[in-house]
Amino acid sequence: MHDAHRRQLLGAFIRAHRARLTPARPGGRRRTPGLRREELADAAGLGVTWITWLEQGRDVQASAAALGRLAEALQLSVAERASLFDLADRKDPRAAMDHSDGLAPALLALPALVSAPAYLLDHAWTARAWNEAAAALFAGWLDDDAGDRNLLRYVFLHAAARDLIVGWEARARRLAAEFRADFHRRPADAAMQALVDGLRRDSTLFAQCWDQQDVLHREGGERRFRHPVRGELGFVQTTLLVAAQLEIKLVCLAPQSL
Repeated sequence: MHDAHRRQLLGAFIRAHRARLTPARPGGRRRTPGLRREELADAAGLGVTWITWLEQGRDVQASAAALGRLAEALQLSVAERASLFDLADRKDPRAAMDHSDGLAPALLALPALVSAPAYLLDHAWTARAWNEAAAALFAGWLDDDAGDRNLLRYVFLHAAARDLIVGWEARARRLAAEFRADFHRRPADAAMQALVDGLRRDSTLFAQCWDQQDVLHREGGERRFRHPVRGELGFVQTTLLVAAQLEIKLVCLAPQSL
């Protein structure tokens, strides 16, 4: 999106939401509905000129803190606040703290609705739900005897993963690069940092991958496994993101003929 066009959209967005607000002290003649710019500036603790220039689509540098105060003054919903930060091309510091460890029952039930192997990962890539097909495939991770459900610790630290995953080292390297993309979205997340610290300590390969600073988007594609009972298996992996909680991933493995 062109910067000028983005600024115009941001200005229109702010003007529209300012017009929806009811003045704290109604009265007097108003040419337009909603708050005046002076009233919005006072409510947000920001300068009138700054808000005026934002609404006019001028090239104004808006800090995350200032945008947060503006969002509060405009009484934006969660989705509206996200749009404000998206249009301003800034990261919302609150977004990194808004994830919840508690997942809705309907969300946890998703893998069971899929006949192929499927599992649900949280923001730190720990499996929170999976179906029987996934448990049968991932020995040592999703079976009943597994004590640790984190995908990265399984791949980098568990001997069963090296035997199961065809092309284990290349796959492990890619997973580290994909996780870094998520880690960069939550650089202050204590659980993710503790996971990285532990893996750097316990896995030479992970430490090497992490120091290389490679970043990749999580993608699907062909996956090969060498199962101890069923032999070599092929799948096509698809990863779906949950709209209400974008850090939650539903991973599905569709069987493929070898």
